[in-house]
Amino acid sequence: MTGAGVIGVAMGDHGPLHGSDRIDMEAARLATKTGSSWQQDVLRTHFRYIGSLAPIITCSTSLMPARLFLSSGDLLADRRYEFARDLQLKGDLPAAADLLLQATELAPGFTSAWFTLGDIREQLDEREAAIAAYRTAHATDPDDRHGARLRLMRLGAEPLAAMTEGYVQSLFDQYAPRFEQALVGDLGYRGPELLFRAVLSVRAAARKPAFFKRAIDLGCGTGLAATAFAREVDHFIGIDLSPRMIERARSSGFYDELEVADMVQGLRTRPDASAELILAADAMVYVADLAPVLAEARRVLVGGGLFAFTAETHAGEGVLLGAGLRYAHGARYVRASVEAAGLKLSLLEDRSARNEDNTPVPGLVAVALKT
Repeated sequence: MTGAGVIGVAMGDHGPLHGSDRIDMEAARLATKTGSSWQQDVLRTHFRYIGSLAPIITCSTSLMPARLFLSSGDLLADRRYEFARDLQLKGDLPAAADLLLQATELAPGFTSAWFTLGDIREQLDEREAAIAAYRTAHATDPDDRHGARLRLMRLGAEPLAAMTEGYVQSLFDQYAPRFEQALVGDLGYRGPELLFRAVLSVRAAARKPAFFKRAIDLGCGTGLAATAFAREVDHFIGIDLSPRMIERARSSGFYDELEVADMVQGLRTRPDASAELILAADAMVYVADLAPVLAEARRVLVGGGLFAFTAETHAGEGVLLGAGLRYAHGARYVRASVEAAGLKLSLLEDRSARNEDNTPVPGLVAVALKT
C-alpha cells in the first residue's frame, strides 16, 4: 500500500464502498491468495469493521454515525487498531491503549489510532495524555476529520474556535444515510415545525401573509425544513457542506437549486436583496461565531425579509462547546449578535428542537427581521 487510505462507514449504509471510502483492493487481492494467512486475517478484520456497525458508535446518546476510520496504509497497524477498538468496546481500556500505541509505532501518522487513544485517555481521566494524543491526531490530519481540535477545546487545551469544514463534511457525509431516522425518529427533532410556527407568528403580528417568492435553507440536510415550508415558498434554495446530504435533498424534490458550501460561502454567492426568507434549522449549533452568517443574511434579504433559526443554549453568557461537540449560544449573545448585524429581533423564545437521553435540549428559536 502507498500512503494512508480511508475506510468511511455510516450506520445503516451497507452498500459497496468506493472513492474516498475505499479499502486497498490490491491488499484485498493479495489476501485472497492461497497461503496468505496473515493477509486474510487482516482482510477479515477490515470486513468485520464494515459489517459490524451497530456496536461501533462513538456517542450513543446523540445517535451519531459510526466512528470514522482513516486507514494508516499499514495492514498490521490497522489490525492492531481493530483489536484495540474491540477491547475498548469490551471495557478493557488499558489493554486497548497499549495496542493503539503499538499501532502508532508501526504507523506514526495513524490519525484514527491517535484520536482513539485520546478518547481512551479521557475515559481513564488521563487529561494530559489525552491532550497529547489529540494534538498528534490533529497534526496528522489538518482537515481534522475526527474532530480532535474540538476535543482539545472541550478539555480547555485550545481556545473556542470554528469547526473545520473537513470535520463537518465528514460527519454529515457519514450521517446522511440514516439522518432522518436518527434525528426525527430517535431524537424527536422538531426544529422545522418550531421555525414554521415562529415565522407564521411574526408574519401574523405584522399583518403580512406567510408566503415567500424565494427562500434559502442553510444547512439544508435532507430537506426537512423545506418539507415544512414547501407550500409557502415558490423557489427554494438549499445549501449544505455535505455532498451526500445534498444528494438526499435533491431526491426530496423540494429544492429548485442546491449548492455544496458552508453557510457563509453559500450566502456570499447570492445577490443583494435576493431572498425573502432564510432558514437555519439545527445548523447554528455548528457555528461558533454567529456574526458572519448574520451579516451575509442581512445583505441577501430583501427589506422586510426574515432570517429564522434554531440554536442550542445555556444559562450563562457567550458561546460554549457542549459534551456533544455542538455549540450552545447564550440568549444575550444571540440578541446582541442579531442587533449588531443590523437586524431587528422580532422573536426569541426558549424552545427545544431535539431531545438528548429522552430529555429536551435547552434551545432557542429566533426570527430576525431586515427593516
